[in-house]
Amino acid sequence: MLYTLAGGGTLCGVAALVLLIVSTATDFWMQYRYSGSSANQGLWRFCINHKCHAHTISVAFWDATRAFMLLAVLSCFAGVVLGLSAFTNGTKNRRVRTGLYGCFLALLALAIYTGVTVTFFGKRFVDWRFSWSYIIGWVAIILAFAAGVFQLCAYQQTTAEPAPSNNPDS
Repeated sequence: MLYTLAGGGTLCGVAALVLLIVSTATDFWMQYRYSGSSANQGLWRFCINHKCHAHTISVAFWDATRAFMLLAVLSCFAGVVLGLSAFTNGTKNRRVRTGLYGCFLALLALAIYTGVTVTFFGKRFVDWRFSWSYIIGWVAIILAFAAGVFQLCAYQQTTAEPAPSNNPDS
């Protein structure tokens, strides 16, 4: 049971890490119509008529979303590495909770982005919608949370097991 929980946590953590990287790096967080043509934007660039441009202005919500997403990627990576090392070495390490931090940081980033997008862009553009990169970010949050829960359950299982006896029966 222990290896099933640890393996499930590792598998969910790796999947969450990949999805967080893809979500952060792509330019399809929101799609809208701009001057009659389709446009999309991501955390780093916006594209109109298949011509992409870097965000030139520094807006607080962009900076906060970028920072929290990058911290979520790093925290998820650390959670996967620490989760693997904790159970391969047989140590009862409490640092397996690091994967949950990635979940909460990504949740904070997407909450900021959602709030600003709905209140600002929802009023500015009539025909807009969240795109696939944004949705992948939410799927990554669910997987990172599942990875953290699996790792915590595996940690509880290792601390509940009695230590093996080294005394030979003679």
